[in-house]
Amino acid sequence: MKLLTYNFLTSKCIKKVKVGYPLKLNIMEQKVESTNFNPEFIQRVLPRLDWSAIKIAADSVGCQGFPDEINLETSTNDTELLQKLHHLLLEIEVVTGSLICPETNRIFPITNGIPNMLLNEDEV
Repeated sequence: MKLLTYNFLTSKCIKKVKVGYPLKLNIMEQKVESTNFNPEFIQRVLPRLDWSAIKIAADSVGCQGFPDEINLETSTNDTELLQKLHHLLLEIEVVTGSLICPETNRIFPITNGIPNMLLNEDEV
């Protein structure tokens, strides 16, 4: 699972969960695979990112140097930040681990890079 995907996952479909975001990230195995840097893509996705989830993801994989907050107007021209985001979101993949609902502590396993977010019948 690329960490770009993590930024958009939620567990709010579970019965009695109001927000379900951001999910807690528990990484057992990760891999890094280089991809071509595309600053335009990162610039376009930047306004859609939840910065608190980005910080959680960065801390979980040991990426340092992300600011606590960002200014969208200036950040889109910050090449160093865009490269760090590219690395975090597109080059790091969670192979094995889990996502945990912040409200119910329901665990969603990640196996072979695929998060299993299927719910039991009594959870919906």
